Amino acid sequence: MPLARPAQPIRLHAARLSGHAHRAKLFLSLLGLPFETIEVDLRAGEQKSSAFLTMNPFGLVPVIEDGDVVLFDSNAILVYLAKRYGDPAWLPVDPVGAARVEQWLSIAAGPIAYGPCAARLVKVFGAPHHYDTAVRIALELFDVIEPELGKRPFAIGTHPTIADVAAYTYIAHAPEGGISLTRYPNIRAWLARVEALPGFVPMPTFELAATAA
Repeated sequence: MPLARPAQPIRLHAARLSGHAHRAKLFLSLLGLPFETIEVDLRAGEQKSSAFLTMNPFGLVPVIEDGDVVLFDSNAILVYLAKRYGDPAWLPVDPVGAARVEQWLSIAAGPIAYGPCAARLVKVFGAPHHYDTAVRIALELFDVIEPELGKRPFAIGTHPTIADVAAYTYIAHAPEGGISLTRYPNIRAWLARVEALPGFVPMPTFELAATAA
């Protein structure tokens, strides 16, 4: 349970098929915080409207509004929520623990974004990324983290942290980008442990979202 509660529900501006937005939604749910989701229609360009750009001048989801606090960037949102509302275990205060979390946040912004995330963008949304390069980056990443995730239950140790939240979504949805996880049993076991956490909420697959639309 969170150590503090927001005075009113946090407003999460998101798109349901955005893995970056799902990071924020997942962590809000894991913390048991009250929030409401405002769906941003990316196809209609709502993220480029003047109203949205006042919240995030880069025109990207997610954005959260917590009272007077407005924040964009999924990893920054995770840090904010962990420090303001989470148990310290989500973001360790000791130098080594904090640094190990930061390593994974950098992985989320680097090889995860340019690997499985980019491959999914090509396959699902027709994004103009170089698909073969994205697949190569993803497989190189998975080859590195597969043995690492065999050493411990979660990204940096025995307890989940925002490192796990930041890394989860695009790795879990790598098959949507045509990248199989079959030969990575430790990664699949780690995904299952994240999915077993109280409060876990999945991001729908593209097929499920299209069916529900």
